[in-house]
Amino acid sequence: MADAVKKKPVGKAVIFGLLSTILYYLLITKQDLYMPYFSKGEIYSLLIIGTAFIFSYVHGNFTDYFWKVLGIEPKKKREGR
Repeated sequence: MADAVKKKPVGKAVIFGLLSTILYYLLITKQDLYMPYFSKGEIYSLLIIGTAFIFSYVHGNFTDYFWKVLGIEPKKKREGR
């Protein structure tokens, strides 16, 4: 078997897509829950940074799996370079 067929990560793309959608929905519609803390400053600034990391992780994974499902992947480097 010269060509191994890669299984497309459809399930992971769907899961991370749903998680990303839920996070953005909560960010937009539930501002009254988290804004009092985000606007306090000082140590509460870590909440904003943590939220940004969570969004970055979830949306980044969704994007990665989405492009893999579509069959778009980065070019492999050639040997000797």
